[in-house]
Parts: sequence; structure tokens; C-alpha cells
Amino acid sequence: MPDDVSVIICGYTEDRWDDLLAAVDSALKQSLPPLEVLVVVDHNPRLLTRLRARLVGTEPVQVIANSHARGLSGGRNTGVAAARGGIVAFLDDDAVAERDWLRWFADGFADPEVMGVGGLTLPVWDSGRRPGWYPQEFDWVHGATYRGMPTGRARVRNVLGGNASFRRGVFESVGGFSAGIGRGADAGGDGRPVRPLGGEETELCIRIHQERPGSVFLFDDRSVIHHRVPIERQRFGYFRTRCWAEGLSKAQVAGRVGAGDGLSSERYYASRTLPAGILRGLAETLRGDVAGLARAAAITSGGLITAVGYVLGSWQLRANSDRGNHR
Repeated sequence: MPDDVSVIICGYTEDRWDDLLAAVDSALKQSLPPLEVLVVVDHNPRLLTRLRARLVGTEPVQVIANSHARGLSGGRNTGVAAARGGIVAFLDDDAVAERDWLRWFADGFADPEVMGVGGLTLPVWDSGRRPGWYPQEFDWVHGATYRGMPTGRARVRNVLGGNASFRRGVFESVGGFSAGIGRGADAGGDGRPVRPLGGEETELCIRIHQERPGSVFLFDDRSVIHHRVPIERQRFGYFRTRCWAEGLSKAQVAGRVGAGDGLSSERYYASRTLPAGILRGLAETLRGDVAGLARAAAITSGGLITAVGYVLGSWQLRANSDRGNHR
């Protein structure tokens, strides 16, 4: 069983200073100690200087600058290039890992066909509790494990990037996270993402499947992290924006790896998970939980917004391709 694990935490803003330090601290307190903790700063010299001063002498932590294009993909690729462990684990900068997080990740790699292992991400609501209208089917909006995902240890098409691990060697054979996809790829001059895009880890996992048939990805709900959900991400406005961005992201992923592989899990989610969630919300309303109707409405609107975003994103990709072919 591989046990040399490099933990990579990507940060871009001082607004998450306390969260980022808590993430680093949780990585250092693992029952399976990491070989190193690499904190990658995304084109923010002030944050880079401040972190290096704060973490100087903290072993085995290294603070490094993103040497690639701005965005989460570039930061992760920088971390992978610097990592020495046989396994690289990714932890969001606003999440805290439980003590056995790395141990269960490493355990999954005992099978040589396993290329990646993802874990259970639980939301921590800044308001103190889940908003009544917020359906668990859409917990992916804030980076958490959502209803419809498997339980226990199970095979999955792809892992979720904020709580994931990969064999480092796979990056050498298939390449890293794709630039131009994912969070921060369209960041403005201040480094803040214009739209909350995603999908870079999905594209990577599918590309690994395509280039290395027989590759296995696992979900293991014993590898647990707790992911903060700030107040602004508990509002319907963010929910709507994130669903729209997800549709655009899915179009980019499908455009790169093909719709067959790029939408295989999404078809099941849209045809089974979402209708079941709507019926559940309506049934809960009939039993006296008036928020059930709001959850059913949120599932309906979220699904429609994501679908329209996908259609528009696909159309834009085709239009850009046609323009390129006619030059």
C-alpha cells in the first residue's frame, strides 16, 4: 500500500486566511502523516509573502507560487510538479480534513488499477444549519458530496477535486489538469473568478479512463472533510449562478472528451436523481413540511438552468469552431 502522500492546498485570496491555516493544520494532524504539505498560491504576491512568513519553519510545509496560468488547474499542476509523494491528495483551502482522511485514501491504492480516490465532503453552513429550501441533490454547488452519490467504497467515473487523491505517476503519462477549464480560468485582474466554473477534475478522470483503459476511480466515504459554506453561497442567487456555470463547464468537458463519456453520470443524475428529489420534496410537503415544495422547486429550476447553460455552452463551442475553420 503506498503511504508517501503529498498534500496540495491551493489558495488565491487573503479573505480565506483563517480557513487556509485550518486546512494546513488538519493536513499536518493526520494519522498517516503526509510526506509534505504544498501550499500553492495563485498569482497573489501579498498572500505568498504572508504565508511564507507565517509558516516558516513549519515542517513539512512548503509555500510555492503557481508557475502556470492563473486558475485552479494551474495551481494544481504546479503542486503536482513539485510533489515527491507517490500519491498526491488535494484539499480545498476552505475545508478541514478528519484525522484518518489520508489513511483511507492510501488504503484505496492497494489495488494497482486504482488511479484516484475521492472522499466524503460534508457542508459546514455558516448560518448554523442548511437552509430549508436547499436540496441535498445540489450540494455539489458548494463542493460537497450530494444525494445520488454512492455510499461506502464504490467505483465512480470521477472524483470531486476538493477532496481527492491520485497516483502522481498518472500525471506523467496523461498530463495534468486542463488549462481553460475550472475555477479561476476566467479570473479577473484581482484573481477572483468571474464565474464559478468547474469540471477540471471530471475532464482529467475521463481522459485517464480513455488513455488508460482499466483505470479505476473510487469514492470512499471514510475519507472525510468538512467544507465551509459562507452565507453568500447559501442564497438562491449563488445557486442559480453556479448551476449556470456548471452547464457551461459540462459543455467544455464534453467538447474535449466527447459527450458519451462526458455526460454518462449526468444522464443518470438528470433522469433518476433529480426526478426522485422532486417527488420527495412534494411528498414531504404533503406530510406538513412546507419547505419540501421549495426544495422541489429548487431542483426543477437548478436542473433547467444547468441544462440551458450546457446548451448555450455547446452552441458557443460549435460557433467558435466554425469561425476557426473558416479563417
